[in-house]
Amino acid sequence: MVDYKKLIGSLTEEDYQNNLINLHIHTNYSDGTGDFKDIVNQAKQKGYKYIGISDHNTMNGYIETEIKDDILIPAIEFDVWHKLIFCHILAYGIDYNNEMLKPFLAKNEREIQCKITRFLAKRNMKKLIDAIHTAGGIAVLAHPACCWAFSLDKLFKELKDFGLDGIEVYYPYERHRGIIKFHKWADVEKCANKHGLIKTGGTDLHGKILK
Repeated sequence: MVDYKKLIGSLTEEDYQNNLINLHIHTNYSDGTGDFKDIVNQAKQKGYKYIGISDHNTMNGYIETEIKDDILIPAIEFDVWHKLIFCHILAYGIDYNNEMLKPFLAKNEREIQCKITRFLAKRNMKKLIDAIHTAGGIAVLAHPACCWAFSLDKLFKELKDFGLDGIEVYYPYERHRGIIKFHKWADVEKCANKHGLIKTGGTDLHGKILK
């Protein structure tokens, strides 16, 4: 059985910067345009070590394609609020058949596709992180520079107290997230280091082609 916390914790900044690792990818199973199987094949052809296809609030891509490949780290991206801060939590290495996790998965297409519906998510942060851990996974805060938090330090501490394992540090902040950004990348890395959180990365790919 793979220890995903140890595995992901061992990945380096160079792995992400050199396009050997991408742990934040969306497909047409949520709001991306790429085909699940094709993305996996591209990653293998381009020499990636690992990818994580993290569709919004669903793991139907894993369930329906039944792809189990060493290059593919099981992943999902949850919409969830923490107080007045809207967050995205990436979960890695989870068992999608785990009964504790199922209540947090999307019940319909609107919870997967519709941004307004996703924005109204009622998941509880502490219970979500507990469920991720129960399902054998680790919880990572996605693109934190875009979080509407006055203090990243306070946010990271509170989420770590809930059991948060990591922070998405190596992230390009392209598209709308490059404009709607409230914190500097350097502050994200500094706070992640301060709180001893695993540093992950990915491009938030929504297109059809891996770099």
